[in-house]
Amino acid sequence: MLRITVDEGGQGQRLDNFLIRLLKGVPKTHVYRVIRSGEVRVNKGRAAADTRLEIGDVVRVPPVRVAERAQDAPAPAREFPVVFEDDHLIAVNKPAGVAVHGGSGVSFGVIEQLRRSRPQAKFLELVHRLDKETSGLLLIAKKRSALTALQDQLRARETGKTYAALVTGAWPASKKVIDVPLHKFLTGEGERRVRAVEAGHEEAKRSITLVKIARRYSDFTLLDVTIKTGRTHQIRVHLTHEGHPIVGDAKYGDFALNKSLARGEAHFERMFLHAQRLRFQHPASGEVIELEAPLPPECEAFLATLPT
Repeated sequence: MLRITVDEGGQGQRLDNFLIRLLKGVPKTHVYRVIRSGEVRVNKGRAAADTRLEIGDVVRVPPVRVAERAQDAPAPAREFPVVFEDDHLIAVNKPAGVAVHGGSGVSFGVIEQLRRSRPQAKFLELVHRLDKETSGLLLIAKKRSALTALQDQLRARETGKTYAALVTGAWPASKKVIDVPLHKFLTGEGERRVRAVEAGHEEAKRSITLVKIARRYSDFTLLDVTIKTGRTHQIRVHLTHEGHPIVGDAKYGDFALNKSLARGEAHFERMFLHAQRLRFQHPASGEVIELEAPLPPECEAFLATLPT
């Protein structure tokens, strides 16, 4: 029998989510079953799955069998370049090619590696996500209060998040807003994909992307891209829909061009999408924080090879 006193890491969390994280390897159906049966107690009383926990609450957890997961090696400890850190949050500059979390065939990501490298940290949670292929600014909360405050800002679009994207061709100066609905679906192989659809399409979600030209090259355009809605693969699909895919995009891009660039003198083999700037209100002080992560060296080096 476990008796756990809730600390700052569990404050405000639902009982079911608290237990699911605590009892890794236990099926969710079993977690809900022991809650419904009354075997889980909060301060000696029965509690529902949606009970919100507070600091000092004592949670009694009955013995449960955890599924064997010997094949899952622990995530290797790793720190990432820190752009900003205080007692409430961390902003790191994520490299391209690193997932933000484990799942979908990926054993681990930034969050698992960061937790492993900081075993003393009571609470580390992703505030938002970046695609594995995208580099740049990623926020991690160190307190639940910071997590909820920052996620509320993201949902309300009260943050300024700007990406650098290099696209093929000459982007038209008049094209500053893309307002095209997106539809998420699974391929026959079970891979998650997104496509642009007509307004009114069943299950389509309105998606808005703002585009500004940063620099022109003879065959490419470097864009500053801001999203007003946070859909899966939104920037990638919107730019491809407009006929100017992101350089190096293996899912929605110009595959022949990508292969040519990878084999060429520059050996450019990544997607040129980088979360460059982020502006938000600090979750505790309310101060406006503006962060910037410069383009990665491989992106700057590739741009230097392009004729203007």
